[in-house]
Amino acid sequence: MAFRPSWSWGATPANRKLAVIAVLLGAVVAMSLLIGRYPSPGIIAPDRLATDDLAQRIVFNLRLPRILTALMLGMSLSAAGAVFQQIFANPLVDPGFLGVSQGAAFGASLAIVFWGSSAWLVQGSAAIFAFSGLGLSYVMARRMRFGGSVLRLILAGIAISALFSAGVGALKYMADPLSQLPEITFWLLGGLASITWPQFWSIAPVVSISVFVVYRMRWRLNILSLDDSTAFSLGAAPGRERAVLLGAGVAATAAVVSVCGMVGWLGLIVPHIARRLFGADARHAVPAALLIGGLFGVLCDDVARTLLAGEIPIGILTSLIGALFFLAIFMTYGHSGEQR
Repeated sequence: MAFRPSWSWGATPANRKLAVIAVLLGAVVAMSLLIGRYPSPGIIAPDRLATDDLAQRIVFNLRLPRILTALMLGMSLSAAGAVFQQIFANPLVDPGFLGVSQGAAFGASLAIVFWGSSAWLVQGSAAIFAFSGLGLSYVMARRMRFGGSVLRLILAGIAISALFSAGVGALKYMADPLSQLPEITFWLLGGLASITWPQFWSIAPVVSISVFVVYRMRWRLNILSLDDSTAFSLGAAPGRERAVLLGAGVAATAAVVSVCGMVGWLGLIVPHIARRLFGADARHAVPAALLIGGLFGVLCDDVARTLLAGEIPIGILTSLIGALFFLAIFMTYGHSGEQR
């Protein structure tokens, strides 16, 4: 399995657009550090930051790890969505497709109800059950006798997701309505309010390695989106390479979901935006999804923590904005298609 890219960076239109998005992302991250509610709602002046010890602690101990986690959240879900949509040749696939997000939700709810609300217990249980969702989907797909390998994995993922969703519903019914149920509900809505440096460093290695693998193997996605016989004839090992890419996407998703909660639509809509801007070639679409996803995640978190006096769950914002983008993209696509 080769990681050698089949192209080099140059001054092509696609690379210039990627550079522009990268610069915009860097500017948004830098500006986000200055946006907040201290000492007053709005943007803190750089000279005030240089002299205010409390502002420095807020920026570097609270805002910075949160912004970096929002960046990883957007990049991870978007990269995983791009990989899943390409491999399964299905534009409606997202990172929770194989029972990953639903498994994480079940694990977090289980920890809250039976083992207390310790952040480490919730995070660990969510990660374990996220990987369990993938494992169960794979085992069920191997035992099925209907359709090809990709179709079997899709059907298995749907079934496992439904089982975990039913489990979450049962745990919410069993939870204490005054303490545990609100905590489960808030976790399922997604949020970054509790992120500090320990939470960031607990997921940074897994996310970094997984995103690096997806980025380095992006040029193989064009081949892996074909059927097995065609991919094999072009020199690919479709089973092994798909497993590596799916594993990387699932690992990144499990890591960010375990600390951020359920955040929907990011992994579904961002790959569509990337393909509309850069085309279907994964060599450009995957880096675009990484950058646009990171930008989307940071901007949504900025709105979540600054729009109102209280924290807005980021899952609500990503679902609202993602659904609007989704409708706009497909309504535009359908209109242009009719014109042709």
